[in-house]
Amino acid sequence: MKPQAAQVCVVVIGYNDAPHVTDAVRSALAQGPAVREVLAVDDRSTDGSADLLDRLAAGEPRLRVVRRRENSGGCGSPRNDGIDATTAPYLMFLDSDDVLPPGAVDALLGAALERRAEVTAGLCVRRELPSGRETPWQRALYAEPAVFPHPSRRPRLVHDTLCVNKLYRTDFLREHRVRFPEGRHPYEDFVFTARVLAAGPRVALIPDTVYVWHVRRTAERLSISLDRADIDNWRARTEAGRTAHAILLGAGEKRLARAAHARFLDHELRMYARELELRTPAYRRAWWDLTRAHLASFDAADLTVDPTAPGRLIARVVLAAPGPRDLPRLKELAARPARLRPPYARAADGTPVWSHDLPQVTLDHLLLRPAHVLPAAVDAELRPRARAALLRLRLHDLYGRIAQAGPAAADVTFAHREEERTGPSLRVALAPDPDRGSWSAETPVDLSALGHGTWDLRLRLHFRDGTHRDVSAHAVGGPGLLRRRAVPDTRHGVLLVQPYRTHAGALALRLAPGWRGMTEVVRRRLGRLLH
Repeated sequence: MKPQAAQVCVVVIGYNDAPHVTDAVRSALAQGPAVREVLAVDDRSTDGSADLLDRLAAGEPRLRVVRRRENSGGCGSPRNDGIDATTAPYLMFLDSDDVLPPGAVDALLGAALERRAEVTAGLCVRRELPSGRETPWQRALYAEPAVFPHPSRRPRLVHDTLCVNKLYRTDFLREHRVRFPEGRHPYEDFVFTARVLAAGPRVALIPDTVYVWHVRRTAERLSISLDRADIDNWRARTEAGRTAHAILLGAGEKRLARAAHARFLDHELRMYARELELRTPAYRRAWWDLTRAHLASFDAADLTVDPTAPGRLIARVVLAAPGPRDLPRLKELAARPARLRPPYARAADGTPVWSHDLPQVTLDHLLLRPAHVLPAAVDAELRPRARAALLRLRLHDLYGRIAQAGPAAADVTFAHREEERTGPSLRVALAPDPDRGSWSAETPVDLSALGHGTWDLRLRLHFRDGTHRDVSAHAVGGPGLLRRRAVPDTRHGVLLVQPYRTHAGALALRLAPGWRGMTEVVRRRLGRLLH
């Protein structure tokens, strides 16, 4: 790509992040001549971050350090300082613990100039540290280049609430007075993004990776998006969502406002519902009350369009029940892909319902959906043995819909969680069990062929009507089955195997091959006992 003229300001914000802020600034400077300036806004750090930046600026004329006199308590005020201070025609934002990949600014600026876009956005990847595993954020939105003369032409733009993977025309932000909330305002990017979209920019999308979001789950101070164990996090998230929705609705953007509610149901509600069983009773009670209050502001259409979609069904259960209930079942419904586990209740007139004591939460829409999109439930049990483990599967019927499609077989694959590779795939036949209203299968699994690491079970169900459905499986078994075992192995001598249940209830597998792996696990266990 041809280098662009110096037209971009990268606003780097940071607070007490001395170990990382230099890397962030250098990644911005390394973008090349398209970057006219890097504004490093220090939010009154006390760990020497500002001094580090000053020393770096002494040898780099494009770097300007802005020191705030008082700590703002959030991310919005420092970014607003950058909007006010820049002299460049375009700007973008970078957090001090993240980086810009090579070529990001050229890709964004090239598209902005070619497409005459006020906002240009590219793909952000979440990079887990220290493993380095990367997960694209909103991948489908950035599958191919696109341009929209107005955001309402692509309502799913609302689903990308990040502000950092985008290039903004500076005079557009200033003309429409688009700013971040000042001070401590968690999820400030929800509000900022809503203000941007409400102003009606011409938007260009590119498939290039333009931002690397570093996820440090073991950090002493978790980022706002990761620190979900405090109920204030959920309170702040719902408040930011309400503000964003009001901004879009106030601008007359009804389609975008409805898309904001759809995002909440499909993303935020499902994410927190998956974790709800892990929280304290006090948290659950507060979460349930806050969620009911938030959902009460939704229009009926927000919940009745495809009422058995996982997020909408969770919302209907929360609204119908005065207090927390059915948390294990809600957790699995919130999984990706969703699983609706038994029991499958019916009302007196035969209508499918969530449960006998919540008959107002009807599931009759399931009777109309194709089998390959249903939240099919599969139970899985893995029994480690010498040479090969035994995997047992049971597929449950769902109000007769699975039976109508005719389950025939399942493809069984284990996917490595960190290395993005898969083990050998197996196809097993599904045998009907009419007495139990289910189908079952069992197959040996060569654990030695998988090797070390954490593996997730993935299944693809094949139906006789030619369709298929990708599903995950509920981990069956108590402590006796879901425990660590050492089994003889011809390749590694010994293989340490632990089937376990993920936070979302799915079956996963940890493997540590060889005596070294076994010794390390024993050492860690002894360390925990001694402390």
